Amino acid sequence: MNSSGPLDGYRVIELGQLLAGPFAGCMLGYFGAEVIKIESPKGGDPIRNWREMRDGTSLWWRSLARNKKSVTIDLKSARGIELVRRLIDSADVVIENFRPGVVESWGIGPEDFRHSNPGLVYARISGYGQDGPYAARPGFASVCEGMSGFRYVNGHPGEAPVRPNLSIGDTISGIHAALGIALALLEKQRSGEGQVIDVALVESMFNLMEAVVPEYDGNGVVRQPSGSTVTGIVPTNTYRCRDDRYIVIGGNGDSIFQRLMIAADKPQLAEDPRLASNQGRVEHEAEIDSVLAAWCAAQDSKVLLEKLDEARVPAGPIYNVEDMLSDPHFNARGLFETVEIDGKPLKIPALLPRMSRTPGSTRWPGADLGSANQEVLGDLLGLDEEQMSELRAAAVIL
Repeated sequence: MNSSGPLDGYRVIELGQLLAGPFAGCMLGYFGAEVIKIESPKGGDPIRNWREMRDGTSLWWRSLARNKKSVTIDLKSARGIELVRRLIDSADVVIENFRPGVVESWGIGPEDFRHSNPGLVYARISGYGQDGPYAARPGFASVCEGMSGFRYVNGHPGEAPVRPNLSIGDTISGIHAALGIALALLEKQRSGEGQVIDVALVESMFNLMEAVVPEYDGNGVVRQPSGSTVTGIVPTNTYRCRDDRYIVIGGNGDSIFQRLMIAADKPQLAEDPRLASNQGRVEHEAEIDSVLAAWCAAQDSKVLLEKLDEARVPAGPIYNVEDMLSDPHFNARGLFETVEIDGKPLKIPALLPRMSRTPGSTRWPGADLGSANQEVLGDLLGLDEEQMSELRAAAVIL
């Protein structure tokens, strides 16, 4: 097995903060890229101080900033911008997630490197994209998830739309950016030229919306929220069991439905011609769900899942993180990695996909602010100690 990742040898300059851009950088770094994260000397990326903390640093930071070299540079100073320009000229990829026009105002937009680094792949993440009537609007994931149509179909009919308790729009956009970067680097092998990747949060979430557009344009149907079910596919739902645990049952294949009904002691429904196809089951969804809800309510989740597994019906529990960490399959698949922070172990999630020959890995957890200043500014850019001291005195670096 090759110990280096598929992106080994590529240098990425990560500008911006919070989640979308940094998650893209996290993906690239996990698969071998050298990621140099530029942070403000005044506290760094805000995620360093978000949510659950340990010893003064966010636990989330240790995962999101893994494999990155933290360098502090004041992007509002001319000397800081010059340092960033030199770093970008040495790089293969830039990731930025500022408002459109911000990096241009600093003189480090894509056009500023067309001649000095024509092979540069420049990934830009914003709320609404780099052009269009909404481009200048501030774009937070919560708002963009709503405009994408994603939030509209989440929740129960007649109630306020709900959100997952995650910044999913940022993460999905980061994955889109990482994919775009990988595609651009692949194309660069043929042309020798870089290009700009324009990722919008609202469009990344729009990309998840399956058939809502053709269903509306072709039949005038507006997909509505459907609680814990999925419109037009029956049965697939979440059910409460006697032990107050929830399970998900997906019995929507024709032969699977028959096996499900036999497992649920309803053989007459397995043979009912009304329910032989998905279309018929959709018409009788309430009847089917009532049967399954009563069956689940009368038994413990573990017993039910054993019966469903034996009947080869797709089903599973609703897990929280404690359940995940104790699950033998999650552990056998290597979904957790252990890093060490000041002598204390910490589990963080592995990143996917799994690759057979050049797998990704966590080489180190999210680092302290400015911990790579000497390596990057001193060794890479060749600044001597006197120059570093001058920059520190001027608050250009930490």
